[in-house]
Order: sequence, then structure tokens, then C-alpha cells
Amino acid sequence: MATFGFIGTGNMGGALAMAVAKAVGGGNLLLADHSREKAETLADRLGAKVGTNADAAAQDFVVLGVKPQMLVGMMAEIAPVLQARTAKGESFVLVTMAAGQSMEKIRSLSGTAAPVIRIMPNTPVSIGKGVILYDGMDVKEGQWKDFLAAFQPAGLLEPLPESLIDAGSAISGCGPAFVYLFIEALADGGVECGLPRAKALQLAAKTLSGAAELVLTSGKHPGQLKDDVCSPGGTTIAGVHALEKGGFRALGMDAVKAAYDKTMALK
Repeated sequence: MATFGFIGTGNMGGALAMAVAKAVGGGNLLLADHSREKAETLADRLGAKVGTNADAAAQDFVVLGVKPQMLVGMMAEIAPVLQARTAKGESFVLVTMAAGQSMEKIRSLSGTAAPVIRIMPNTPVSIGKGVILYDGMDVKEGQWKDFLAAFQPAGLLEPLPESLIDAGSAISGCGPAFVYLFIEALADGGVECGLPRAKALQLAAKTLSGAAELVLTSGKHPGQLKDDVCSPGGTTIAGVHALEKGGFRALGMDAVKAAYDKTMALK
């Protein structure tokens, strides 16, 4: 069974560690974080081990879960471990989730020719309903098999060329925050109309969940599904008019483009 070392156990790194533990068992995970207490808390929950960044770099898959601005310093710390492993002929894979940082850059920072997998996950991986975009460099068939099996509990694993990962992540990675804003807005509207807050939130969240599932299963374009709800002279078309008057769709496009532009600025 392959082993996984997680460097960084924050919101995303921790969520992925929980998903991988479901597939490979906590005993095959080693967690490292600048806050050892945070790593220990998660390790106790998963039955995983806790160690240093160097310990994590000694595993079969080294999952780099630090923020882009911390990447260079962290890689400088573990590069000697990775280089020593390469000199011994050991096989390992670097798995990076740092926004805007290419696989070639990760490999260069490691000072090795190790295989690299770049992933861009989103927060719903914590409940097995997430999206992980991924691409790889020089990854062997067996390594792909181990990676896909380990991360499968996180949700949808979607291959995407690295040249498109940043664009994809502007939707799937940043999109949950945009959706949460809309859920909150729908609930606020319901409260203004007299609904209790908890009930309004429940109705808003379930409505978005069901509508999204219908897009995926019906095969219909979202515009057609929208038209199916809008009766002539009805209440829904009045609401759609209000959204369009406020530039709703343009704002959605602007949000994705702004997120993408910010990612490009991190390169």
C-alpha cells in the first residue's frame, strides 16, 4: 500500500487527508504542519502519524498543501531529502495544489526529476462531493493507479491539461464561495418575505443542490431549464428580470475572470 505525506493540514490539505484516509487507512498517512497541534488533532481523528516536513517528504506520495507564497521556502527545506532519495534510486511522486505554480516549477524547486501531479481541489472534497482537477508529468501507470484510488473518496477526479487547470479552478475551486454568496442572498430574500432564517437557508441550499443535479442528469442546457420554470406572466420570470436588470450573469462571468486573473498574477 502506498504511503502519503501531507505537508500542510489547513482547510484544503486537511480535507484531502480525510478523503485519502478513507481509501488507504490512516496508518498510511503522515501529517506535517507548522502548527504541530493542528496536525496532531487531525491525526488523532484519522489514526495517522505526525512528523516533520522531512518525514512527509520520505513517503511514496508527497502532498504539498502550503500556500503559494510559502512554497519556495518549504521546497528548500525538503529538497535535500528528495535529492537523497533520488540518489538512492527511490521512487516517489510530488503532488502539488499550489495555485498558479506549474509542475515544471515544482520539479525545479525539488532539484530532482521526480514525477509530479498537479491538482486543484475544492472544499466540498471534505464531504466526498468535491472536484479535483489534475494533470501529471512523467507519472507511471502504477503511480496513477495508486493516486486515483486514494483520492477517489474526495469526489469527481477530472483530468485537465495543465494549460487549462487555472481556468478550470476559477470555476470549481473558487466557485463554491460564489455559490455560498448566492445561497445567502436567496435566504436573505426569504427572511425579508417572512421566513425564519434557518428555514430560508435550508430551502435555498436544497434548491441549489437539486437544480445543479438536474443540470448534470437531464442533459438540458441551463437556459432551457430556466425557460421550463418561467411561465408567461408568472412569478419566476419577474424574478429573472430583476436578476438580469442587476447584471447577474455578467457579474458571474466577472467573478470567474477576476479569480483567473489573480491566479495568473501568482506565476
